Amino acid sequence: MRVAIVGGGFAGLTAALELLQAGHAVTVFEAAPQVGGLASGFKDVGWDWSLERFYHHIFQSDQAIIKLAESIGARDLLFFRKPTTAFWCAEHGAHAFDGALPVLRYPHLPLWDKLRVGGSVAALRVRKDWRRLERVTAERYLQRWMGKRAYLKLWEPLLVGKFGPYAHDVNAAWFWARIASRTPQLGYFRGGFQAFADALAAKVRERGGVINAGTPVQMLQPVDSGWEVTAGSAGEHFDRAIVASSPGLLAKIVPGLPSTYTAELRALKSVGAVVMVLALDRQLLTNGVYWLNLPKDEFPYLALVEHTNMINRAHYGGDHLVYLGDYLPADHRYFRLSPDEVAAEWIASLTRANAAFQPAWVRRHWLHREAYAQPVVPVNHSRHLPSLRTPLAGLFFASMSQVYPWDRGTNYAVELGQKVAIEVQKS
Repeated sequence: MRVAIVGGGFAGLTAALELLQAGHAVTVFEAAPQVGGLASGFKDVGWDWSLERFYHHIFQSDQAIIKLAESIGARDLLFFRKPTTAFWCAEHGAHAFDGALPVLRYPHLPLWDKLRVGGSVAALRVRKDWRRLERVTAERYLQRWMGKRAYLKLWEPLLVGKFGPYAHDVNAAWFWARIASRTPQLGYFRGGFQAFADALAAKVRERGGVINAGTPVQMLQPVDSGWEVTAGSAGEHFDRAIVASSPGLLAKIVPGLPSTYTAELRALKSVGAVVMVLALDRQLLTNGVYWLNLPKDEFPYLALVEHTNMINRAHYGGDHLVYLGDYLPADHRYFRLSPDEVAAEWIASLTRANAAFQPAWVRRHWLHREAYAQPVVPVNHSRHLPSLRTPLAGLFFASMSQVYPWDRGTNYAVELGQKVAIEVQKS
């Protein structure tokens, strides 16, 4: 069986490897010049390691991607660290919030509220049934169990920052998944996630797979009990096809989909990501914080991540690397402004994070934008998820929206690739 896979992210590459190991022929089409999808990286002059366009790491609980690394002989690339995550505070600068003691030391909530937060988080960590949680919004659930003060102080800024206009629609199962699946230690790959993606792509090629990078697909059409993939001016015939990309791309390149199905795809809401990477000549967060969660009414972005507070800057020619990131609707003006215009607004705010900051600290900056970066998961979301099998015979669909109830991430992309490969073989 010949299988075409549209999308060379971790879901597409994992599906390719699974199908090749089962004896099938596979060709991967990737529009970008390199594999890796949202986890792909770039490398500046003088850097030994690539850096992700959008900040990435994994958790110790992410067994699917860890086992994949082991299976392809790339486990030695993976290592774990325990950096500090904190909430920004106008009065004190930052408060660590990555364990029981930091929660108890948090000065802006009374003890009873802190105990409710700790008890609720502990209960979520051991809970297995998430389906009842998707029947209620995160806002309602968190206010009920942690209290209104804790919700307004801690969780509402995160929900609003991450989901914007959809913050009050997000269900409680999404919050459960973040608590239940995450560990304090964070995993990273030597050479960056691009190094791991390249290792996975090398294994696909070693098994006989073909990867066509820099090759966007214009159309998929059913022909002769199979599928014709049009990329550039050429068409190629396959027995099966997988679109491992966004719902919007699937609807765009497969004109033969039933209108009712395309309407369901377009009903899947999501927000985009705008991330700026700064190369500084000195450390910004001198308190050693790696990840600083920010209130959107104080900063023009959601998160400030000083990558080189976790990873040695020697791998990046001595640069101190800082991410400024936000999740925004695709029609937000930050998707239209030039990189320099965004930089002018965002860099000016850094004095709030470090009063000594001067724009002259910035050596270089890069802006990365993706319209499809974070699926929105409203109440009873599982009832509206598309199947891995589309209504058209031999055509399969695998996207971030389908990793639910888990949040998007490379580990769940690997799991999704494995699942869609099984479905293809059943067909």
